[in-house]
Amino acid sequence: MRHGGQILVDHLKAFGVGRVFSVPGESFLAVLDGLYGSGIENVVCRHEGGAAMMAEAHGKLTGRPGIAFVTRGPGATNASAGVHVARQDSTPMILFVGQIDTGHRDREAFQEVNYRAVFGTLAKWAAEVDDIARLPEYLSRAFHVATSGRPGPVVLALPENMLSARAEVADLPPPAPVPPAVSPAQVTAVTEALARAQRPLVVVGGSQWSGEAAADLARFAESWGVPVAASFRRQGYFDNRHPAYAGDLGVGMNPALGRRLQEADLLLVLGARISDSMTRSYELMSPAAPGKTILHVYPDPDELGRVWRPDLGVAVPAPQMVAALAGVAAPNDRPDWSGWTAAARADYEAWQRPKETPGDVKMEQVIGWLSANLPEDAVLTNGAGNYAAFLHRYFRYKAHGTQLAPTSGSMGYGFPAAIAAALETPSRAVVCLAGDGCFQMTLNEMSTALQYGAAPVVVVANNGHYGTIRMHQERSYPARTSGTILKNPDFAALARAYGGHGETVRQTADFPAAFARARASGTVAVIELLLDPEALTAGATLSEVRAQGMAAAAGS
Repeated sequence: MRHGGQILVDHLKAFGVGRVFSVPGESFLAVLDGLYGSGIENVVCRHEGGAAMMAEAHGKLTGRPGIAFVTRGPGATNASAGVHVARQDSTPMILFVGQIDTGHRDREAFQEVNYRAVFGTLAKWAAEVDDIARLPEYLSRAFHVATSGRPGPVVLALPENMLSARAEVADLPPPAPVPPAVSPAQVTAVTEALARAQRPLVVVGGSQWSGEAAADLARFAESWGVPVAASFRRQGYFDNRHPAYAGDLGVGMNPALGRRLQEADLLLVLGARISDSMTRSYELMSPAAPGKTILHVYPDPDELGRVWRPDLGVAVPAPQMVAALAGVAAPNDRPDWSGWTAAARADYEAWQRPKETPGDVKMEQVIGWLSANLPEDAVLTNGAGNYAAFLHRYFRYKAHGTQLAPTSGSMGYGFPAAIAAALETPSRAVVCLAGDGCFQMTLNEMSTALQYGAAPVVVVANNGHYGTIRMHQERSYPARTSGTILKNPDFAALARAYGGHGETVRQTADFPAAFARARASGTVAVIELLLDPEALTAGATLSEVRAQGMAAAAGS
C-alpha cells in the first residue's frame, strides 16, 4: 500500500527522471514526502514561473520531459508562462499541479481553479486525476503525450485527497521507444523534388534534434551542396562555420537572407513550423500564394497544411528524415547550386561583420569575443529583448545543444534556463545573455543557483529601457517615450548580496578579464555591461530609429 505521492515518484524514477523543479505547496505534501530519500533531486525555486522555465529548458536540453511541481491557484497561474514557452517551442514538459480536495469542488474553495479550462488551449493535454487507482494510467499517458508527435507540455492536476490516499496498484513501465518511420518512398519523393529545383533552401527547426541529427544534416548539406538556414532561435542545429550555413530566419534576420527566402523556388522545411517570425510576419511569403514549392517534414500530421499548403507533406520527425537523406547521394544531373550556396554563405559572412554601436561598451564586440573564445560546447541562453539580436547576429553556434532560447519570445527565460543547463551539464560553460528588463523578471532565482551550486555567468546588457518596445515606440510614435524607461539596481552589487560574483564593465576592453574572473569564481556570476542608451539595436541607433519614425509619420 502506497500513498499517491509515492506512486507518482516511483513512476518518475522508473521513467528515468533524475531532477524536478518545484515551489512547494501544501496541496502536494504527499509528493514531497515521496521525493524524500528517492534519489530524485528536487530543485526548489523562488517563483513558479522560474520553476516552469527551468523544467522547459531541461526538456529542451535533454529531449526528455522536464518536470515541475507547483501548488494550486496562483502557483499554477504563475507557472503558465513556462507552459506557453514549452507549447510554442515544442518542448516535452509535464507540470504537476496540486489541487483542492475533490469533496470541495465547485464551491470556489481556497485557490480552486479548473485546470482543464485554464490550460486546455495552452497545454498539449490538461487533465485531473480523481482516482488513485488510475494514477499510473494518467502518468503513462502524460509521458506519451509530452513526447509523441509534436512534443509539448502536459498539465496534470493532482487533488490532495487523491495524493494522500493509499492503494495497492501496479506500476506501468516507461513509454516504449518509437522505431524510425521514414519510408523509402517518402525519401525518394523528397530527393526527386529537390533535384528539380533551381534555387533550393533548406530550413531546419522544431524540436527532437540531437548531435547525431546535426551530423547527419552536415553530411546531407555537403553531399547535395544546398544552403541551410535555421529557423528562429534554432541556430545550434547546424555548425554556423559550415560553408553551407546561410544564417537564421527569425526576428532581426539578415535582409539578404530574407530576399533569398523570397527568391528560392523550393523550400525543404525540416521540423520547423513556417511561422510569422520566419517570414517577417508573412511579408516574405504569404500562405495564400507562397510562390514556391514547399516540402514540409514535420512530426505532427495536423500541422501539415494547417497554415501552409505543402506540395509534399511528410509526417515524421525531421531527424529521421535527415538521417535517411544523408545516405542518399545527389544525382549527377541535378542543377548546379554551387553559386547559389556560395552567395548565401557570402551574405552570412557579410552580416557577421560588426556594425559599430555608440558608447564605451559595444555589444557587437562583446558577442564577437564570446563567439571566438568560449568552448565549442558552451551553452548560451537568453530571453527576449533587442540585446538578443546581437547574439543572433554575431555569435557562431558550433554544436547541437548550445542554444537555449524561447521561440515564444518570453522575457525572463534566459536565467532560469541557464540554471537548468548548469545543473544538467556542470562541466560545460553556461552563459546567459539578458537585458536589464529581461533579467529582473527572474533574477530572484539567483538564490536557487547558489543553493544548488549552479554557476552560470550572466551578462546583463543594461541600457536603461525596454529596448524592443522602445524601438517599436520610436518607429510608431517617435519622441513620445511612454512606459519604457527603467530605473535599475546595481546588478553587480545585487549578485554579491546574494552571495555570488558581480562586476560592472564600463569599457569593452575590460570585458575579457571580467569574464575570466567570473568563470574562475566557481559560483553564479553577473557581469553588468553599462551601455549607451543610443545603442538601441544591432542595426540602428535610437536617434536613427526616431528619425525613421518621424520621416514615416511626415510621409503619411
